[in-house]
Amino acid sequence: MIERNLMTQLLAWKNAAMRKPLILRGVRQCGKTWLLQEFGKRHFQNTAYFNFERNERLQSVFAKDIDPNRILMELALLERTKITPKKTLIIFDEVQASARALNSLKYFCEEKPEYAIVAAGSLLGITLSAQVGFPVGKVNFLELHPCSFDEYLRAADPQLAQYARSLHEVVPLTQAIADQFEKYLRLYITLGGMPEVLSAYAASQDIAAAEKIQDDILNAYELDFSKHAPAADIAKLFLLWKSIPLQLARENAKFIYGEVKPSARARELEDALRWLQEAGLVNKLNRIEKPHIPLAAYEDRKSFKLYLADTGLLRRLADIPATSVMLNADIFSEYRGRLIENFVQQQLLTLGKKNLFYWTSGNMAEVDFVMQEGAEILPVEAKSGLNVRARSLKVYREKYRPAVALRFSMQNLRADDGLINIPLYLLPYYTNFLPPQQH
Repeated sequence: MIERNLMTQLLAWKNAAMRKPLILRGVRQCGKTWLLQEFGKRHFQNTAYFNFERNERLQSVFAKDIDPNRILMELALLERTKITPKKTLIIFDEVQASARALNSLKYFCEEKPEYAIVAAGSLLGITLSAQVGFPVGKVNFLELHPCSFDEYLRAADPQLAQYARSLHEVVPLTQAIADQFEKYLRLYITLGGMPEVLSAYAASQDIAAAEKIQDDILNAYELDFSKHAPAADIAKLFLLWKSIPLQLARENAKFIYGEVKPSARARELEDALRWLQEAGLVNKLNRIEKPHIPLAAYEDRKSFKLYLADTGLLRRLADIPATSVMLNADIFSEYRGRLIENFVQQQLLTLGKKNLFYWTSGNMAEVDFVMQEGAEILPVEAKSGLNVRARSLKVYREKYRPAVALRFSMQNLRADDGLINIPLYLLPYYTNFLPPQQH
């Protein structure tokens, strides 16, 4: 069992004085259902679970009117379960299949706030973006990502994870300890963070079995294109989805619409790209030229890179052999280091860093990530190997004089005149190594 960090936030939601119905978003198969059911087991007397994709009878409960009293009574009868205020966790799973159920959250908020209701769904982002009259302000939101490296490490080697969390000084690690961390990092980049993939490997130690599940997940995503996307966008979605590994393999990973389809323009593919984003399948990284607060005010939305929600799935989609990651000495240079960039972005997102950008200065320099940390802007380089010479980061630092710059690489912990090198396997704990004023 992989303990999810979001459990703490779910408990805070349960205990909040002004709690509202909760919407939990997240890409398909990242563990939403398991997490909510486990949350119910731990912190409620019982759980009432309703899946709107699997149980078509639920639609009729919401078809008459949206009266919370009647709905609660009929749901309890339909599933032969007991629903008690404050003691029962009510889960509406795959709620995007019922617009009426989604809209009912407003009335539960206004008339029945004593009931704990969580709505979840793999394609909720798409549904919410198209929902007319959705009750903004009547719900709370949380987002679940694939398992982070920290969550994986805690499950795979609790003692090593505890040691990682205890580190606060920028002092090189003993090589024997660094080697243990690297072993798990290689495994994580191979497997990614999908809970079922990690569980399958933990049970069998069989990469092939884990890859079979990765393939199943990728196939499920593509089935979603055909089942849930607008008919006019389905062909575009497949083309766009298949192009992502090729786009990242280029020298300059900036997304080019013409690489998806010859002569294609942004307006032809924008809706399909938005669908992938709202489904949680891809993460978009926009360019900025001026790293000032707020960063979003300086973004160039026409220049961007696309990364997958999960590094392991990117490896599989790009057809990079597991042995290239597990065994090669310089694996982190594989695929132009894009797996590492994807890994860094994925981990930063799980840490709540939603406003991530990359910086360029014409064609002269490029810094992989720029993010806000407190009142400061941090430039971040993601280096794929032990060679960490970063001319672009040097250009950035000379131009903007940031108090601190970060470099995630396979080099050991060290600091050099405001540049802090943090090994990739310690990325989840990077704030431990920042000067006090930075966090």
